[in-house]
Amino acid sequence: MFTLTSSSPQPVQARGFGFSAAFAAGASIPVGDMPQGIALTPDGARAYVANRGSDTVSVIDTVTDTVIATIPTGAGPTFVATSPDGTRAYVTINDGGLLSVIDTATNTIVANIAVGAGATVVALTPDGTRAYVTVQPADTVSVIDTATNTVTVTIPVPGGPNGLAITPDGTRAYVACLSSHTVSVIDTATNTVTATIGVGLVPILLTVTPDGTRVYVTNVGNSTVSVIDTATNTVTATVGVSAQPRFTAVSPDGSHAYVANAEPDTVGVIDTATNTVVENIDFGDGPTVVAFTPDGTHAYVTNTDADTVGVLATTVIPDQGSTAGGTTVTLTGRHLANATAVRFGTARAVITANTATSLTVTAPAGSGVVPVTVTTAGGTGTLGHFYYRPVPALTGISPAAGPVAGSDQAIVITGRNLAGALDVYLGPTRAVIQQVSDTQLTVRIPPDAGASGPGGVAVTVITPGGSAHGLSYAYLSPPTVTSVDPGTGPVTGGTQVTLTGTGLAAADQVTFNGTPATFAVISDTTVTATSPPSGTEGSVTVTVTGPGGTATGSFTYVSEPNV
Repeated sequence: MFTLTSSSPQPVQARGFGFSAAFAAGASIPVGDMPQGIALTPDGARAYVANRGSDTVSVIDTVTDTVIATIPTGAGPTFVATSPDGTRAYVTINDGGLLSVIDTATNTIVANIAVGAGATVVALTPDGTRAYVTVQPADTVSVIDTATNTVTVTIPVPGGPNGLAITPDGTRAYVACLSSHTVSVIDTATNTVTATIGVGLVPILLTVTPDGTRVYVTNVGNSTVSVIDTATNTVTATVGVSAQPRFTAVSPDGSHAYVANAEPDTVGVIDTATNTVVENIDFGDGPTVVAFTPDGTHAYVTNTDADTVGVLATTVIPDQGSTAGGTTVTLTGRHLANATAVRFGTARAVITANTATSLTVTAPAGSGVVPVTVTTAGGTGTLGHFYYRPVPALTGISPAAGPVAGSDQAIVITGRNLAGALDVYLGPTRAVIQQVSDTQLTVRIPPDAGASGPGGVAVTVITPGGSAHGLSYAYLSPPTVTSVDPGTGPVTGGTQVTLTGTGLAAADQVTFNGTPATFAVISDTTVTATSPPSGTEGSVTVTVTGPGGTATGSFTYVSEPNV
């Protein structure tokens, strides 16, 4: 699967832009070391958490949000699934090569099924009669009969099978294959692979929407989510998300997909109607797997680096937007039918859709943090809070240039009101968000997502509060070195060398065999440098490095004549 480093526990984070209010129901529950997988029982009463670092499963009472049992397991518990009747929890034991079966009445392991080292993700058919387990090193998926707890079929699935999810009708299993950058489709009637779908780079985990029409696949290699239409088994959308996306969970009503972004410590929220990111929620430390309560009002998120499980209220989504108003917001709860008013603070929102469990509204203009209330014939209740974001502003970017082909270099953008950033663009190219604060963004341009040619482009940062512009970023062609003159000099160093080529004006380093040299930029075609001393004679590489890349020439060190 994936390995993350654990650290000491931290609380669930509050909003990072000047407000001290924490999340509604934002509990942070200490569990074992390196929690990864989490699954709730069908009634939502308990959550089972696989703690990979401490070889345990924590059992959380979701009423009190406390750990009520700790179950020892084999080495490397990774992922969890619960049976449809709630009587069993199934845990992959990655290092031990097992699928452990937990009796949820006694919270004890009642069976260990050998599937092979590297057991990663488990999913159950809707009727609970079979469990499917990916075994990544063996390029297989094991099928277990849950009545006998035996492996009945081993399905070859090449390409590093990792994530796995089964459609609600139980007819197909979708498998994310990380090394082949594909998703394999298994027909569960024949237990054979019937289709292979190309997705993004390094797909690791996936989920099927509650209605079975789409699969959301997290691609950690290029920080995207691929959306597969299950009717045609084709990718119909690719959604850019923040760095190191892990598991994606879809809300029970299917309206939003939640992506755990492990590097910036956020949970991204995708509107499944538009397949766009509508919110990035600051959350925990190393968020990894998201699991919803049956009513969709809360989600439990494993924070692998903090050794905790965070509880995220999902009753107001997105719960942040522009002070000018206009944000489309989904409210989730109970007894919401025939709502007569929704207010953000004292301002009235426009209701555009209404059912017994949800409301869609348009947020009014406002400022600060305000309660969101709903009024029906039964009275008025508070569903959560809404955070009004001020308009962002940009003040600087460093470095302000890079290679046309793109690179993995960190780019730091400074400004104001940047927290909660949804997207960053350098011209038409989406940059991947790595870290976020209210005054600073760190992004990277994937190596395969550069510009079509050299030149300056506008920098755009999009937050819930609006868009910010005013900075530029320059794409540079790689430099070249066509001559090194003179091409020889003494091993004692000190030779004044002229380097001739192209694209040298932005040079920020010159080295001789890796040793930095004193240099001066004369023009875009000329750089002068002083050769440093060398311990040996012979030909060495002279390297000129700049934002556009590197260029090389050669220089030969010779010894001084002696007797």
